[in-house]
Amino acid sequence: MISPTERMIAEVDGAIGWLTFNNPSRRNAVSMDMWQAIPEIFDAFERDPAVRVIVLTGAGDKAFVSGADISEFEKNRSSPEAVARYDEIGARAQGRIVNATKPTIAMIRGFCMGGGVGVALSCDLRIAAESAQFGIPAAKLGIGYRVDGVTKLLALVGPAFAKEIFYTARRFTAAEAHGMGLVNRVLADGELEGFVRSYCGMIAENAPLSLLASKGIITELSKLSSEVDRKHCEELVRRCFESEDYVEGRRAFMEKRKPQFNGR
Repeated sequence: MISPTERMIAEVDGAIGWLTFNNPSRRNAVSMDMWQAIPEIFDAFERDPAVRVIVLTGAGDKAFVSGADISEFEKNRSSPEAVARYDEIGARAQGRIVNATKPTIAMIRGFCMGGGVGVALSCDLRIAAESAQFGIPAAKLGIGYRVDGVTKLLALVGPAFAKEIFYTARRFTAAEAHGMGLVNRVLADGELEGFVRSYCGMIAENAPLSLLASKGIITELSKLSSEVDRKHCEELVRRCFESEDYVEGRRAFMEKRKPQFNGR
């Protein structure tokens, strides 16, 4: 699969679509072209019926994503207009991850800082190596975090930990991140990729429409109660019960065999 920039690697391996942040000389800091490539790569993964799970990771073992590429700030974030444009592009990229119809996993090695935490929070699951480090150093740069980013963090870790992360701007270990609820699992460094591949295989065996329904309903229920689109939730469930996969799931259960789902 061809990526719009060499600093983002897009590959399909079986049921997994791998998206790799490939800027190791800057610890995979995200440049403008990398943000811009994300929606295009996700569109391609979602068009491919073979892809059942999308995994985001960083090149090498030093970093997942160390944040935004600060070397570009003078060029791309030095005026209110430039900041607005940069933020729009970054928000569009992270929104594309959040709104993916297929399950997404952040596989985290090394540094996951600032914008890297934002990318990880945009994924459905976060699985980290025990040597991973997390932090949001906004207070060290004079940066204010926008509502969307704070909301995603708050939903996972709660107000007390969110304040600690922002107030101290320090680095947190993978064990601390797990204790906060920031990551789902922590694995020994050498076991991380094997575990993620195994998890992807487990997810890929399940019915895509069921996964889509679960993701959509959880997203709706995460909103304020007055904003929940219950009709949309009901439609997601209805599609499951009217699908070929539901027929296959019932038959496989009765026949004591593993179902073969096709997303229809």
